Amino acid sequence: MRHGVGLSTSSDSELITQLLAFTPPLENDDTPDWVARIKNLMNETPTSYSLLMMHKDIIYAVRDPYGNRPLCIGRLISVGSMSGKGKKNSETEGWVVSSESCSFLSIGAQYYREVLPGEIVKISRYDVQTLDVVPRPEGDPSAFCIFEYVYFARPDSIFEGQMVYSVRRRCGQQLAVEAPVEADLVSTVPESATPAALGYAQKCGLPYVEVLCKNRYVGRTFIQPNMRLRQLGVAKKFGVLSDNFKGKRIVLIDDSIVRGNTISPIIKLLRESGAKECTYKVEREPVKTKKANAQQDVSKVHIRVASPPIKFPCYMGINIPTKEELIANKPEFHDLAKYIGADSVVYLSVEGLVSSVQESIKARQENQNSLKTNKSRVRKIGHCTACLTGEYPVELDW
Repeated sequence: MRHGVGLSTSSDSELITQLLAFTPPLENDDTPDWVARIKNLMNETPTSYSLLMMHKDIIYAVRDPYGNRPLCIGRLISVGSMSGKGKKNSETEGWVVSSESCSFLSIGAQYYREVLPGEIVKISRYDVQTLDVVPRPEGDPSAFCIFEYVYFARPDSIFEGQMVYSVRRRCGQQLAVEAPVEADLVSTVPESATPAALGYAQKCGLPYVEVLCKNRYVGRTFIQPNMRLRQLGVAKKFGVLSDNFKGKRIVLIDDSIVRGNTISPIIKLLRESGAKECTYKVEREPVKTKKANAQQDVSKVHIRVASPPIKFPCYMGINIPTKEELIANKPEFHDLAKYIGADSVVYLSVEGLVSSVQESIKARQENQNSLKTNKSRVRKIGHCTACLTGEYPVELDW
């Protein structure tokens, strides 16, 4: 708008397109310099985006200097090579780019590498070439969204050289160290919390048992536009496997609690399918029967959350709501267990999440540095935890 360009939409994609269409300094009007235009865009907008731009027979893959959003490159190979019948070093038939590596296998591609933060990659029919890397301000670490590991990504995707599944399992193990509880079984709010639940069960030495059956034809509920639709979504989303947990003390692992509208109906489903009968019969009947006594101490639902409380909105392109909508900022959060109907609620600490995410990255860096004769400066590891801590990777200017 400083250059007199009007906008016809409120889409960030239009802003990106207008900046790309703008002629940067030192460019000849008759010969677009796309690298210069992309660099101009990246200098104007340090975060948060991953872009694919096609011009004639060239594709440019671009990731913002902070690396807030994921982007990776895959190598198309022959079907025979995918099944193991082809040559050991199969010939590359083409290149593909995706935000998540999990999409490659279904189209006959193999993971090749990530696009680095600030990198401008030129992809032609024949090769992949780095044209430039736009740096961050001196001293700023990268800021890959940590919530990709917690919830957004598919567990078989690879970020920063590690599989999302493995990170989630480590989060569950760390949660077991930070928040153990006496229980009979560990279960999950399927499906993104399953690896964390398995990690928790492994660390505690408890059996992992499924108590909820997910309806795979209902979408994610936290992005529905209003509370009624979100709550109806929960009712359609899960069935209860009551034979697996009647009369048992359950540790239910969830990946996150955003508004608190999803977990409460889930606990209600569990109570109504076994646990609730035990607890409320004991409270109502002064004379405790033998059956009531036997089940009095096992009607428990403990919630353990494999991420810290979400306290701040995301301004990096994710639909995490306003601060007032988040359960962690409401008065009910001080007695969250009572509010959602659980016996206890404990979150993973920010430090625990960060250490679980960075453990493998640091180990790999140390191993690489030990193999080098001339040790180069270790790249500073960083992740965006803004929704958890309020510390945004760039200064907000509004």
